Amino acid sequence: QVHLVESGGGLVQAGASLRLSCVASGTTFNKYVMGWFRQAPGKEREFVAAITWKGDITDSRDSATGRFTISRDNDKNTVYLQMDTLKPEDTALYYCAVTMSLFGTDMLQGTVDAWGQGTLVTVSS
Repeated sequence: QVHLVESGGGLVQAGASLRLSCVASGTTFNKYVMGWFRQAPGKEREFVAAITWKGDITDSRDSATGRFTISRDNDKNTVYLQMDTLKPEDTALYYCAVTMSLFGTDMLQGTVDAWGQGTLVTVSS
């Protein structure tokens, strides 16, 4: 059974940086897409970014583009989300996700095979 554990969230001021981590266990992830979603208060969960095992990146093309960077370490079954120049509107519960595919667009289109429990990011103004 796939198990994802996120860490790295917290309370920061606008303009600060955070790095989220997600460690996966339960299967071999080096052929799968790993990525991040977020859900702000009162809003639906939205896609942030995905990365294939080869390092190909799919992102959301929204306000987070250029400020957030996704990466992964296949040897450690870990995906990261480096978030810079954080804004109050980035406040959300951030979820790690896995899609059993070779294509990040599958995750972008909503196909997710496993979710983490979420890590809260709060950005104060």
